[in-house]
Amino acid sequence: MDSSTPLPTDARDVARLQRLREEVAALPSLPGVYRYFDAQGSVLYVGKARDLKKRVSSYFQKDHGGTRIGHMVGKIERLETTVVRSEAEALLLENNLIKTLVPRYNILFRDDKSYPYLKITGTRGATSGAAAFPRLAYYRGAVDQRHRYFGPYPSAWAVKESIQLLQKVFRLRTCEDTVFANRTRPCLLYQIKRCSGPCVRLIDAADYARDVANAEQFLLGGEQEVMDALQVQMMAHADALQFEKAAEIRDQIGALSRVLHRQAVEDNTGVTTKDADILAVRVEGGRACVNLAMVRGGRHLGDRPYFPAHVEDATVLADEPDEGGQPASPELQVLEAFIAQHYLDGGVPPLLVLSHAVDKSLIEALSLQSGIKVTAQHQPREPRRAWLDMCIQGARIKLAQLLAEEGSQQARTRALVDALDLAVEDLDTFRIECFDISHTAGESTQASCVVFEAHRMQNAQYRRYNIEGITGGDDYAAMRQVLTRRYAKLAEAASAGTARLPDLVLVDGGRGQVSMAREVFEELGLDLGLIVGVEKGEGRKVGLEELVFADGRPKVYLGRDSAALMLVAQIRDEAHRFAITGMRARRASVRTGGSRLEEIAGVGPRKRARLLQRFGGVRGVGQASVEDLASVDGISRELAEEIYRALH
Repeated sequence: MDSSTPLPTDARDVARLQRLREEVAALPSLPGVYRYFDAQGSVLYVGKARDLKKRVSSYFQKDHGGTRIGHMVGKIERLETTVVRSEAEALLLENNLIKTLVPRYNILFRDDKSYPYLKITGTRGATSGAAAFPRLAYYRGAVDQRHRYFGPYPSAWAVKESIQLLQKVFRLRTCEDTVFANRTRPCLLYQIKRCSGPCVRLIDAADYARDVANAEQFLLGGEQEVMDALQVQMMAHADALQFEKAAEIRDQIGALSRVLHRQAVEDNTGVTTKDADILAVRVEGGRACVNLAMVRGGRHLGDRPYFPAHVEDATVLADEPDEGGQPASPELQVLEAFIAQHYLDGGVPPLLVLSHAVDKSLIEALSLQSGIKVTAQHQPREPRRAWLDMCIQGARIKLAQLLAEEGSQQARTRALVDALDLAVEDLDTFRIECFDISHTAGESTQASCVVFEAHRMQNAQYRRYNIEGITGGDDYAAMRQVLTRRYAKLAEAASAGTARLPDLVLVDGGRGQVSMAREVFEELGLDLGLIVGVEKGEGRKVGLEELVFADGRPKVYLGRDSAALMLVAQIRDEAHRFAITGMRARRASVRTGGSRLEEIAGVGPRKRARLLQRFGGVRGVGQASVEDLASVDGISRELAEEIYRALH
């Protein structure tokens, strides 16, 4: 055979496997991390090994047939390896790469580090101004060294509940510094005994600092220490005949006593565990749930479920026995993947209470990474057992809910595909895009595009389009514009094989909107069979909608109880909601003029308020001359000219 003649597919596959086996034979018998890539350069799988050569060769030593392992091996075009010094280093590197590369055959957890915190602001040692009176605040984001943070908390509700508790007991302020600096009399929170009134100096800095210190001690789990200190202070005030102050501290002690009924996680010796995470995993029906319950400062803050992707593929792939070991159960694989990925960047508490016993090397790696001694407990006794049982039950319930929802949604997707007689190879990749137009009397026209894929709405792929250059209220022209903007470039990319068109395009409307969509698709050379209009039924009643087709098929009424119609209505309503919210926000911005003024450099909240107050609104600001603008307090001649140019 001539060397220039392409090899048959089977021959190319044999040559590919032979080349990979030769590369594997040259691998060292050392700990490390391996990566598999397909022909497009996309990463397929990332794994770790105590012995790279033995582990990687296990994938190529036998024929895996039509299994998931076989499918992956059939896609491997090249491999890369990295040698490390220890198994712990291999584990850390593996999960760093998993989070970075997002492989197709690994268990993946959504990288969600946006836990909320309770923040106490202020500068230690300050004696005047807002800095001398720290405030309680809800916070989400990166922490820094300027403030004190407590948490993380599993939900915003848990943070706000803690803030309310601290307000009742310690009466710390929650107002912004700008509000604090401009108060002349105490607010309602002072009247209802939720704040001590530091803004008008109804409490001195020293007493307020004591309350802040007690609040911090309480958040760290030192409830009894706080109680003892308050009792000492109360008796001291009473002995000094300062009965009003003694009464205030007495009320604090009473409020604190009422909230100390919360249970804490205690070990077998009765010593309270200040910080702990409780983890339970449940795998069923190809899906998994990891339920995380948080204990901070000895108080249970609630739980939060996590649902990883690629569970079925990854667990089957990992069933290939490791060097000298037995394949781990799916539950254990999911739990270890969560622990490694979730705590990789730190934030691990000193105690993990687990539903399954994990590899000791994983806990050692966490300790090495975090710099603290991490202990894992698999079979706790009371009362930790009760917390773990609650967490296991939560995982079971939340996974059952997910499976029920997904089963129902999958049935709806199948019903729609069957009702429209669509040729869909993979139901899990079936994609719908839906468009809606929204405006009020022609003002602030906006189009929305929502996406349904993998049996659920894909919020991250939603798009809004501001419609310009049309007659107000012309929905047909608006629909033409948004479809052209959406599919003009997408059609070119699809023809080049670099993008994918949706399997179905829904437009909210009847024959008029469908006709406009047909014109756009004809100009772009797209399949008219993709377009379906959702026409409102008699009296615009829900359940009476009819489907209008662009390719000439007669209208179809699916029936009030049709699962397919339920899905269509769900997607249509979501597109309408998304368009309405965007339109209202845009209209409000135009009417207030806030966005136009906010975009001008040098015009902050105070200057903007002065301008709007002086001229009666943004329209008045726009009609003002440069001289009039410069006459406003804080507006220089140069800034006035800049404002004038921006508004004309």
